[in-house]
Amino acid sequence: MSTQTETTTLPAATREIQLASRPHGRPVPENFRLAETALPELQDGQVLVRNLFMSVDPYMRGRMNDVKSYSAPFALDAALDGGAVGEVIASRAADRQVGDAVVHSLGWREYAVLDAGATTPARTDLAPAPAFLGALGMTGLTAYAGLLKVAGFKAGEVVFVSGAAGAVGSLVGQIAKALGASRVIGSAGSPDKVARLLELGFDAAFNYHDGPVAEQLAAAAGDRGIDVYFDNVGGEHLEAALSALTVGGRVAMCGAISQYNSTEPTPAPRNLMQAIGKQLTLKGFLVSGYWQYMAEFVETMSGWLADGTVRYDETIVDGLDNAPQAFMDLLDGANTGKMLVRL
Repeated sequence: MSTQTETTTLPAATREIQLASRPHGRPVPENFRLAETALPELQDGQVLVRNLFMSVDPYMRGRMNDVKSYSAPFALDAALDGGAVGEVIASRAADRQVGDAVVHSLGWREYAVLDAGATTPARTDLAPAPAFLGALGMTGLTAYAGLLKVAGFKAGEVVFVSGAAGAVGSLVGQIAKALGASRVIGSAGSPDKVARLLELGFDAAFNYHDGPVAEQLAAAAGDRGIDVYFDNVGGEHLEAALSALTVGGRVAMCGAISQYNSTEPTPAPRNLMQAIGKQLTLKGFLVSGYWQYMAEFVETMSGWLADGTVRYDETIVDGLDNAPQAFMDLLDGANTGKMLVRL
C-alpha cells in the first residue's frame, strides 16, 4: 500500500512527557521529564497523528504507582499515555485519510504512530474535536453509563453529584435533569464553581469548604433525601451520602479523588452499616465495561448538545511542556469542566 502524506516534511521525532520517578503523595514536577524520541517508520495499517489536544485525568494518578490495579502502571523512563485527539498527517491504512480527525490513547506527546484500528474518528460535524475527549468521549460516556446503567436512575428521583464542576460531574447533573430528575444537588470546591453549577441547571449546590458535607447535603436535600449518589470524591462525601440516601438508594462509585494522593490508608465511611438497613446498592464501575453503549450515548448526547440541553466547560492549558503542571492542578481542583492541554 502506498503511503499517503501531507506535502510538508514529516517529523522524524516527537517530544513527549516521560515518568521520571514515581510520586509519593502529591506529584511534583521532578516526577516528570520532557524528552525527544525517534518516531518509528510507518508500517502497513498504521497512521501518523499530529496531536492537537490531550487529556489529563484523575485516574492517571493511580497508574503512576507501581501497584497491581485495573490498568497497568506507567513505566518509568517512558512516555505516559492517555486520551488525545489529533489529525492524521500520514497514512498507510485504507480507512484513514490524511486530514482525518481521530481519537486515540497515545497522549502526552506531540506526534504518535499507531495502528489505524487503535484510532476512532472524531465526528467534527457534531462538535469540535476537543469535545471527543470530554462531553462526547470517555468522559461523557462515564457520566451517562454511571448514572443510567450503574445507578439505574429513573425520572422523578433526587440525585447528588460530588466533584460536580468537574468534567464528569457537570455532565451527570445535566443528564439527570434532562431525563426528569426531580432535584439535582452538586458539591464543588469554590464559590465560582457553585455558581456555575446553578447556571448549568443544578437545583442546589454547595461549597464543601464551607462546612461539614453531611450538614450541607442534608440542608440541600431536605426531608426527601436522595435516591442516587454519583461519587467522584469518596471520603467525607460518601459518608454524607450514605446518611442522606433513601431506602433502596444507589451509589455509582466512579472515583475517589480526595484519596488519590494519600500516603496512608484512608478510613472507610464510619456509617457503612446504614447500607444494610436502607438496603443500599454501592457499585464501583470502570467506563471500559460500558463501551457497548457508546453509539447510544453519542446519538443522545449530540442531540442534547445541539439544542443546548447540555453544556460543557473546558479548562485549556497550552503546550506539552505544561502538561505535568496541568495534571497536578487537576488533582488540586483547578479545573472547571474538562482539563485539556493544547499541543
